[in-house]
Order: sequence, then C-alpha cells, then structure tokens
Amino acid sequence: MRDSSDDDAALVLHRARHSFIVLNRFPYTSGHLMLVPNQHVASLSDCPPEALQEMSLLARQAEANLSKTYKCPGLNLGFNIGACAGAGVAGHIHMHVLPRWPGDANFMTTIGETRVLPEDLAVTYRRLKGLWI
Repeated sequence: MRDSSDDDAALVLHRARHSFIVLNRFPYTSGHLMLVPNQHVASLSDCPPEALQEMSLLARQAEANLSKTYKCPGLNLGFNIGACAGAGVAGHIHMHVLPRWPGDANFMTTIGETRVLPEDLAVTYRRLKGLWI
C-alpha cells in the first residue's frame, strides 16, 4: 500500500476501494480533478460494474465538494475514451470533473498553448484533500 507522501506527490485526493481521485496536473480550471478506476481498462465496457458505481458516487461527492469550495454554479463531467477523443492515457479511462463559471471560456489553451489558472496546484490540493469520506 502506498503511504500518504506518495499520494501527496501524485496529487491523489482520495482512495476508495475500486477507484481514486486525483488532481489533473494540466488543469483547464482550478479544481479540475479526475476519477480513475484502480484497474487499468481502456473502455467503460471493460470497467467492472462496482468501479463504475463507485466512481458515480465519488462524482456526486465531487459535485458537492467543488461547488462548496469553489462556488461554481456549474460543472463539466466526462470521459475521453481513446486517443482520437483526447485521452492523454488512451488505455486507461478516467472521468474529468471541472468546475465552471459564467463567462469562463478561455481560448489561451487553443490559441496560445497556455493555460491561465488563478490557483497553484499545491493550493488546490490543500483545499480539496480530506473532503471525501
């Protein structure tokens, strides 16, 4: 089993029985996290039902935690399955959860190949660590 210093270095926010929650190292918004099954699977059809169910429950908690912490009125949740769909690790599915606010459209990533975030990842990690039960 990993110790907590490994999780801190990897930005793992929470470990559940079949999946875990980690901050995205290249976030689109502050609070951008990912729900990842423990088992290495490339598609939802390959993912064990108990992992999918657990990820859904963790997504519900993420909605509440991010809404409360970041005061965001909306969220994007989704999977990128396969390299052509934008999956950074094509053989391992994960669900993105991103806080959203009115007017937060940002073209810096597309045009300038740059991301602008109001919060450092270490700050995001400290704000969100320990919120999942």
